[in-house]
Amino acid sequence: MKILIVEDEPKTAAFVNQGFTEEGFVVDVAIDGADGLHLAMTGDYDMIVLDIMLPKQDGWSVLQEIRKHRPDQCVIVLTALDALAERVKGLSLGADDYLIKPFAFSELLARVRNLLRRGSVRQELVLRFADIEMDLSRHRASRGRIPLDLAPQEYRLLEYLLRHSGEVLTRTRLAEQLWDMNFDGDSNVIDVAIRRLRRKVDNPCQRKLIHTLRGVGYVLDERD
Repeated sequence: MKILIVEDEPKTAAFVNQGFTEEGFVVDVAIDGADGLHLAMTGDYDMIVLDIMLPKQDGWSVLQEIRKHRPDQCVIVLTALDALAERVKGLSLGADDYLIKPFAFSELLARVRNLLRRGSVRQELVLRFADIEMDLSRHRASRGRIPLDLAPQEYRLLEYLLRHSGEVLTRTRLAEQLWDMNFDGDSNVIDVAIRRLRRKVDNPCQRKLIHTLRGVGYVLDERD
């Protein structure tokens, strides 16, 4: 899962970033509303945690733009604005939840997981392609009904491939979405991760599903 934190207070941003990273999320952080909106419009996020009192562009207008252009995007407002009128405004503008500072990270995490579990992000709980099946609610994957013993990064990589089956995924895109890093052309981290995943998903099977397009990237496909 990938999450965007839009928060200008450095300690809060670092605290939330660390918490979600430790829980296995890939995290991007924006420190002002303008950068937050840009990332929200160009990135692929399962969840956005949005402050309201932000420099350059306030959270209200960011939320309105997100709802206008990406109506299915899940957004939790995290703010010190605690008046009833402000809470009503946030929910009326389309926030999926509204949490007031100061807060406990455990509560924020529970709210995020609850929204994901309820399907507020409009995603399936079970992903399937060919004979691969991934049950997101149970955090289990299998091929041909044989369980796959995947490390956390391998699980996230396979989930991303399943969500984008048939699409050619460049190394740059995989690095940005799954490793939260700018891709270095000399790095082989993506190739190593794909190779490890193939050992578990493809090597035991005659039919190969993870394919390399030399010089371009990778694709999950049923090609011969």
